[in-house]
Amino acid sequence: MSSPNKEDLLSEIAQFLADEQEMYGPFTFTAEEEDKIMSQEKHDIENELLHNSISDSVNKSTSIENPESQKPVTLKEKLESCQNLDQLHQLCEESEDLRTDLQGTRLVFGVGNPNANLMLIGEAPGEQEDLEGEPFVGAAGQLLNKILAAIDFKREEVYIANILKHRPPGNRNPSDEERKRSLPYLLRQIDLIQPKIILCLGKVSGTTLLDRDDSLKNLREEFYPFRNTLLTVTYHPAALLRNPQWKRPVWEDVQRVKKRVAELSEEH
Repeated sequence: MSSPNKEDLLSEIAQFLADEQEMYGPFTFTAEEEDKIMSQEKHDIENELLHNSISDSVNKSTSIENPESQKPVTLKEKLESCQNLDQLHQLCEESEDLRTDLQGTRLVFGVGNPNANLMLIGEAPGEQEDLEGEPFVGAAGQLLNKILAAIDFKREEVYIANILKHRPPGNRNPSDEERKRSLPYLLRQIDLIQPKIILCLGKVSGTTLLDRDDSLKNLREEFYPFRNTLLTVTYHPAALLRNPQWKRPVWEDVQRVKKRVAELSEEH
């Protein structure tokens, strides 16, 4: 036999009360009985409010104690949750997006002053960079140190990174897909450092950040507005080792960089 539903039960109670009233007359309560009824209703209301308050507190506590409910999900959320370079470094260590087809490579995150006025960005780590976990080491790195010294910068005063943070097979140029996957991480890195000038070293670096397919010759000698800073392009140090005739243009480029950094520093 099924249980009566709420509507049927209320209907039966109403009919019962009507029958009783017809037989015994209207219901009346003494003052003592009315006080008792009011007291019971007040007690029931207070208990309900207390129950709701406890439930709300438990829900809020559970939300705070369970960070999974607030954990960033999308890449944009994960990057924005990184408030310093250490946090971004950890995210990059865990990211499969940054890896290339070459197995067993080491993350080359970046190195230098996290508050640098000048940030240098190359193309991708090479074999030596992969071994040491630091960009621009070896012959190209030594030449870069000399270029910086010529404009009165020490390596530890600037910040150095690459478009890719893992070495590609055979030291080839980064593919379009690799650059696309790596770019959001680099942009967050730039935003955290907030350099006054970005110097792109090589065509791949310049065309990737400017999203412009052009020759390095055409990209040089100009400062481009870029994410609340300025960006310029010059030849990669490794290219100078193969083409010494480009040393003069690079000298002219870095002299312009030195002057513009000084001007921006004076403004602030």
